[in-house]
Amino acid sequence: MNFSAAPFVSLFKPPLTGGTGPLSGLRVAVKDNFDIAGHVTGCGNPEWAQSHPKATSTALLVTRLLDLGAEAVGKTQMDELAYSLMGQNARYGTPVNPVTPDRMPGGSSSGSAVAVASGAVEIGLGTDTGGSVRLPAAFCGTFGWRPTHGLLPADGLVPLAQSYDVPGFMTRDAQTLALLAEQFASDTPLLDKDVLYPGDLWRLADTETTSALLPRGHAPGPDLITDAMRDLLLPTFRICQGAEVADNFRDWIAETQPDFGPGILQRFEGALALSNDEIALARQNRAQIRAHLTNVISDKKVIALPTAPGPAPFLTVDGATMETYRNRALTLLSLAGHAGLPQVSIPMWQEPGLPVGLSLIGPPNSDRALIKMASQLHADRR
Repeated sequence: MNFSAAPFVSLFKPPLTGGTGPLSGLRVAVKDNFDIAGHVTGCGNPEWAQSHPKATSTALLVTRLLDLGAEAVGKTQMDELAYSLMGQNARYGTPVNPVTPDRMPGGSSSGSAVAVASGAVEIGLGTDTGGSVRLPAAFCGTFGWRPTHGLLPADGLVPLAQSYDVPGFMTRDAQTLALLAEQFASDTPLLDKDVLYPGDLWRLADTETTSALLPRGHAPGPDLITDAMRDLLLPTFRICQGAEVADNFRDWIAETQPDFGPGILQRFEGALALSNDEIALARQNRAQIRAHLTNVISDKKVIALPTAPGPAPFLTVDGATMETYRNRALTLLSLAGHAGLPQVSIPMWQEPGLPVGLSLIGPPNSDRALIKMASQLHADRR
């Protein structure tokens, strides 16, 4: 596998510009599953790029960013069809994590995260289905915002699993993230300062990460969910996501027979093999998970949890270790997706200089208040 891919698929010459406004002077990198008029939307997969014409219009969210004054400088690398989590792409290469080059960048919004962390842009536009903004943000030491489901327009975005998909942003500083939220989210009352630190979720993180993320003198609190419901988080996500993935790509895969890379092939095979009974049961379980989380979080509660179980794994990690890490990470990351809740990943640091992420999950449409809380928490911990 090529470990030296640049974060950008292509650079726009000249950069795309629009109006003037609050985002003037800010450069944005666009994940390659958003349409840009006159460019092929490649989605990290050569067969997809070869079998689709150039886009005739630009994704609505990109257009809005340009209208607000941002400058789009290029399209970025991503995991194949966004159906992965660690940022490795066997077809095009893996963007280099600029903070820890011997470790994974996180995905599927790998290139956008690397572009932000390296200083090439101020804003990384990505998408998040099962963690594809939050995880690369944590691995590369940036802020990451998964908005309330449906808050940001998905027009002109190639879907993976629509009931989980959201566009999202990565930035190096909280001020830029707050500025973005001001443009796209309504202001809401401040959230409760009594943040929940559920013990069952914190036990999914390694000891060093827990020590780096928890406030000094603070211990995890009561469990958030029952053991039975926690055991359902990951399989429910995989089946519900997989059912939508199969609907979106079944015909194209049958016609094109793409040469998917390791891991990607197995995920698509699993998605295509799901039965109607499995899907129906998983959707019932998801509804129960959503109802419980909505009840716990109420109107103003906030859940704090590790974004990922630990720092980014080494690029050379073996398959069994990687699968264990992925399972723990997806269990943590699935909560916000199941319930359509906003989540902000805050960059923190674990000795010796390894980036890790602390996440806050809030009620629906509390995005701006959640980012304000994240900004204050980050400032207090510096």
